[in-house]
Amino acid sequence: MTVPQSAVSDLLDALRAGEGVDLVRESVRIVLQELIEAEATETIGAARYERTGTRTTERNGTRPKLLTTKGGDVTVAIPKLRQGSFFPSVLEPRRRIDQALYAVVMEAYVHGVSTRSVDDLVAALGGTGISKSEVSRICAGLDEAVGAFRTRLLDHARFPYVYLDATYLHVRAEAGMVVSKAVVIATGVTEDGRREILGLDVGDSEEEIFWRAFLAGLKKRGLSGVQLVISDQHAGLVAALTRVFQGSAHQRCRVHFIRNVLAHVPKAETEMVAAVFRTIFAQPDLGSMAKQWDKVRDDLTTRYPKIGPLMDTAKSEVLAFAIFPREHWRKIWSTNPLERLNKEIKRRSRVVGIFPNEAAVIRLIGAVLIDTHDEWQVDDRRYLSEASMAKIHKASDTETVALEQSDR
Repeated sequence: MTVPQSAVSDLLDALRAGEGVDLVRESVRIVLQELIEAEATETIGAARYERTGTRTTERNGTRPKLLTTKGGDVTVAIPKLRQGSFFPSVLEPRRRIDQALYAVVMEAYVHGVSTRSVDDLVAALGGTGISKSEVSRICAGLDEAVGAFRTRLLDHARFPYVYLDATYLHVRAEAGMVVSKAVVIATGVTEDGRREILGLDVGDSEEEIFWRAFLAGLKKRGLSGVQLVISDQHAGLVAALTRVFQGSAHQRCRVHFIRNVLAHVPKAETEMVAAVFRTIFAQPDLGSMAKQWDKVRDDLTTRYPKIGPLMDTAKSEVLAFAIFPREHWRKIWSTNPLERLNKEIKRRSRVVGIFPNEAAVIRLIGAVLIDTHDEWQVDDRRYLSEASMAKIHKASDTETVALEQSDR
């Protein structure tokens, strides 16, 4: 790799001025930038402004990326492509998560609340040779980055679809007891069909006060245009939605609802009942679904009386997705699209076992979410197409009327 002559001159000038720290940092930046450019050239099949028969796409500007290195914080420019996506392997996309995991594990170990899995990881990382001050230094840097991400403004776009999901982790309370805490995550889909991480908090998912504060915080940061909120049926969530997101529909996760229904069915008959229930969602429109819902409800109630009241109260929320474009149904009728994200969170948190405090939870999960958000931003494929998103405002009012009439 050849370093540009102009860059060498800048380094020499800094050296003569005695700016040793800046010299190290600038050297790191130049080397990283050259490695990034070399990998981009290999990916594209041509250098900048070069014409070759092997070129597969073209550069389309750059985006800045702040990196924390041993030489200090440096900002590099990552090339954007007109077709496809590019992220240099030298930057190791998961490095921030690994650093957060390391910090949380070390904090747990220093405070004496580690589990066997934490002890094993500490040994693998080189023993116990880390001080409380070093842990605090690492955590402070991560907390600043996660804090900035959690409080950033959301007024750059409108989000017709918002997903809310809760994952439960074990956290040691101030009194020393281990309690189960809900990690609440909000994600959204913009009007042009791209996904973003919107928010993160830790609390009790059954309390309306917690949900109201979380949702109000999203609105205060600029969240707007919400037409459908997709979530499970947390006790305090529905009440909070009616106060904070008036006029927005609520889609109750159909997967979780079916599980609730099957809980009232003998185990030997669950497959049969699940198959009958799925006939509802095989219908072509909301009116047909509403009629099939009523038929399934009557058929199942004769054998399982407890199912009737359950289906009566849930009908409008479970079928809320059907007034939106058909192309979106599979991605908005449940929280399953977040399954991959939840698996990554569980995989990382499983190593820790018991978190020493809520701050450690936010630190690690926040790092996971930042990296996921970055990956979504550079993904060439939209989550939902622009053409299908344009249909949202054309949802048929007659379908909504059909559902209301069937509820009477």
